[in-house]
Amino acid sequence: MRTNFDQLLEAGAHFGHLKRKWNPAMAPYIYMERNGIHIIDLNKTAIKVEEAAEALKNLARSGRKVLFVGTKKQAQEVVAAHAQEVGMPYITERWAGGMLTNFPTIRKAVKKMSQIDKMTSDGTLDNVSKREKLQIARQREKLEKNLGSIADMTRLPSAVFVVDVIKEKIAVAEANRLGIPVFGIVDTNSNPNNIDFVIPANDDATKAIDVILTAVCEAIKEGLEERKVEKADEEAAQEQATAEVPATKERRQRIRKAAKPEAEKVAEEKAEAKAEEPKAEDAE
Repeated sequence: MRTNFDQLLEAGAHFGHLKRKWNPAMAPYIYMERNGIHIIDLNKTAIKVEEAAEALKNLARSGRKVLFVGTKKQAQEVVAAHAQEVGMPYITERWAGGMLTNFPTIRKAVKKMSQIDKMTSDGTLDNVSKREKLQIARQREKLEKNLGSIADMTRLPSAVFVVDVIKEKIAVAEANRLGIPVFGIVDTNSNPNNIDFVIPANDDATKAIDVILTAVCEAIKEGLEERKVEKADEEAAQEQATAEVPATKERRQRIRKAAKPEAEKVAEEKAEAKAEEPKAEDAE
């Protein structure tokens, strides 16, 4: 398994919320109560991490994108670091309403950044006033902060990975509406029913988030590597097939060439037989 009980325990992934704040739907993942705090069953957490990792690995192997979302302070840096490591889009600032359900509008905003960059490079901004230039620069900075991390996401993601499903409830709702699978770190105060791949764990501990993201991102790396190998094998097979075509044509030509004298020999024998037929009649 990519992550184990000891790693999760050391990271404090087992600490849930106060009993009075719990969500009854999380009962299957709660091991016990201690001093009024629910303790998460880390054996189940480890199993769920492995299930999520395997699913994410398959998505990466098929060339699909996973959007990581973690806008709470404890998750921002960890989410950004791991997502960048595997080349996946991520959101660590405010979730813009309609990020998924109104994706074409979001893409327009991303393209706006490219247009501003082009204006900067070709000297167009040199012809505007200092005030307008400052406004455009501020607009570019704001767009970069909120959407720069998804600039390469040209289509809807195939899955969404969320840290704290309560904090990111809008992201979860939009993904549910579009039928996009949701992977989530779910604490004892949260509702797991709208999450396709539930990872029961403490979503307030940076170390716990890091351990879980390390495991799933390692799986994504494996999927990406397997994809590279598969593509390389396909290209090699295509090159081999292309190389075999001329060889096949050449072989056919050799066969025809070898068969030609034999055919000519048969034709000559037939011609000789016909030529001898009248002589046989004369003999009679």
